[in-house]
Amino acid sequence: MIGKTSVLLAACAAGAMALGIAGAAPASAQTQRAAPAYKAPRGPDGKHPDLNGIWQVMNTAGWNIESHPSSAALELRPGPVVPVPAKAILALGAVGAVPGGPGVVVGGPLPYKPEALKQRDDNKAHYLAKDPEVKCYLPGVPRANYMDKPFQIFQSDSSMLIAYEYDSAARNILFKDPGPAPADSWMGQSVAHWDGDTLVVKVTDLNDQTWFDRAGNFHSDQLSVIERYTLVGPGVMKYEAEITDPETFTRPWKMEMMLYKHVGPDARLDQFKCVEFVTELMYGDLRREPLK
Repeated sequence: MIGKTSVLLAACAAGAMALGIAGAAPASAQTQRAAPAYKAPRGPDGKHPDLNGIWQVMNTAGWNIESHPSSAALELRPGPVVPVPAKAILALGAVGAVPGGPGVVVGGPLPYKPEALKQRDDNKAHYLAKDPEVKCYLPGVPRANYMDKPFQIFQSDSSMLIAYEYDSAARNILFKDPGPAPADSWMGQSVAHWDGDTLVVKVTDLNDQTWFDRAGNFHSDQLSVIERYTLVGPGVMKYEAEITDPETFTRPWKMEMMLYKHVGPDARLDQFKCVEFVTELMYGDLRREPLK
């Protein structure tokens, strides 16, 4: 006599075969065929993908582009048992804590040269005094693309502009190389071309005053960046940045992340003109009677 358990097992096996799951007959060639690649809507020129819109990351790369655990603060000091937040951060409590993240760097730790690694560690240990973002300096490239504030791409049939909410930063994306820039700048010079459906932007002539994140990762004025923007689905864009800086790193390296498009009536850039917010920090000590 066949028990209830044997009947149940036989029924499950039959159901699995009917549904085409593990242990059943192989799926047909039609179901095994790979899904077609995403075909992005065309932009104003009718030839290339439409990148227009407001975009933003959903990661913690702005804190640290490398893999990192959550912590009480970036800047710590020795405590009686474990390190505790620096005095200037202590009153912020959880607001001053660092959210963890898997990082966006491809292939492991950043390939710093020995002296540059020491500089990075010192930057992190004193980031409140040294991070350019604290002073409201322009963020540079690629940092501007993964801060905690969105940016907007304006794309016409012949030109492109990227506007950032942070500090009203902006980049004019050139499609004709004008030659070397007259001087290095915070946001550099961006020259682009299309590689199929991917926008490729070469950014050069950057100064050495920006960082990659709040964790002290930095570069020299020899930095050049190759960016790649690729729409991979409705409202989703893959962003890649290849970093070359022979003065700071032993080899080129790359970061990858996703950008997500804002939709709805609140899809707009607000103002974050932070210069006025740091006036007291930058110049308060010059008062005749400094604030206590």
